[in-house]
Amino acid sequence: MHIPQFSPWIGDEEYQAIASCFKHNWITEGPESKKFEKKLLHLIGTRFGVFAPNGTLALYLGLRALGIGPRDEVLVPDFTFIGSATAVEMTGAKPIFVEVNRRNFQIDCSNAKRLLTRNTKAIMPVHIYGTIADMDQVHAFAKTHSLHVIEDAAQAIGVHRNGVHAGAFGDIGTFSFFADKTLTTGEGGFVVTNNETFYDRLLYLRNQGRRERGSFIHPEIGYNFRITDIQSAVGIIQIQKLNEVKKRKKHIADRYRELLAAIPYITFFEPDKEAEWIPFRAGILCDHAHELMRFLKKRNVEPRTFFYPLHRQPCFAYLNQNNDALFPNTIFGYEHGVCLPTFPTLTDKQVMYVCHVIKQFYSHENYGKQ
Repeated sequence: MHIPQFSPWIGDEEYQAIASCFKHNWITEGPESKKFEKKLLHLIGTRFGVFAPNGTLALYLGLRALGIGPRDEVLVPDFTFIGSATAVEMTGAKPIFVEVNRRNFQIDCSNAKRLLTRNTKAIMPVHIYGTIADMDQVHAFAKTHSLHVIEDAAQAIGVHRNGVHAGAFGDIGTFSFFADKTLTTGEGGFVVTNNETFYDRLLYLRNQGRRERGSFIHPEIGYNFRITDIQSAVGIIQIQKLNEVKKRKKHIADRYRELLAAIPYITFFEPDKEAEWIPFRAGILCDHAHELMRFLKKRNVEPRTFFYPLHRQPCFAYLNQNNDALFPNTIFGYEHGVCLPTFPTLTDKQVMYVCHVIKQFYSHENYGKQ
């Protein structure tokens, strides 16, 4: 039995939806994209939204719409995918890494005040592993220090906290539709806001410095950040599957919890009680995590580590933020975290096999010998 880390849930419905684009001879961003945009805005509950080619570029567009640029600084959690930070770097601004909590590895604003300078312009909570950061804490901090809030909600489509959808709390929110996301179009991103001024800037930025296509007069500097109707046709079908995806992912996470509950060396990633959770990853924290992952791989199960701390990334050495003493929780997550397979088509039989292998590792015969 081979169990991958992830497998996208796509099938005949998506294939037929793509065929309609060829039938109508419209494959660039067009009518299907307008339908997809409308469905996304209804789901997220914001007034405005624009597409982007991927999640990283969605963040870049959002940051630029907020006016972030050279010499500015943006607070970014140390525990996140590197695209959160490289999007800041793309604007010419500087990512400043913030420690996270140890409960669910969301940004911890109590560690952020010491990082503020006259150049700090924004804070970027990242909603890690399919749940939502403490946005009351983030908003209070941002308001006190006059900062913009841009949410990286790449892993949190369909997720709410106290009734508010991820991405709808801040000035701007961004999403990713990469293959491993809860809702996928292969590649793609989305930027949302309730602020009409920011929306207007987004329209110019993503469309070669003009509001409408077909004109060769460009009032501003902009770029080509559009997607295609082929992607949007897939996205429309994916939204129709969202409730089933949520149900299936919750079932998988519950089964892992049930089957691994008796192992004393394991604890589970836990969302805040105020927040929903669509398990983007089924995360466990355990002893000898990296040895366990090697054991799983030898038995044809593909695990994944938790994120490597951004402050340790070689590409960010120039920032001079490489002080491990300031980031004990991020380091703990990387050293003890294991992401188990959690894709919607994962079967109960496969979940049981993953858990069987984990139990083998922690058995008296094997534990400590790997």
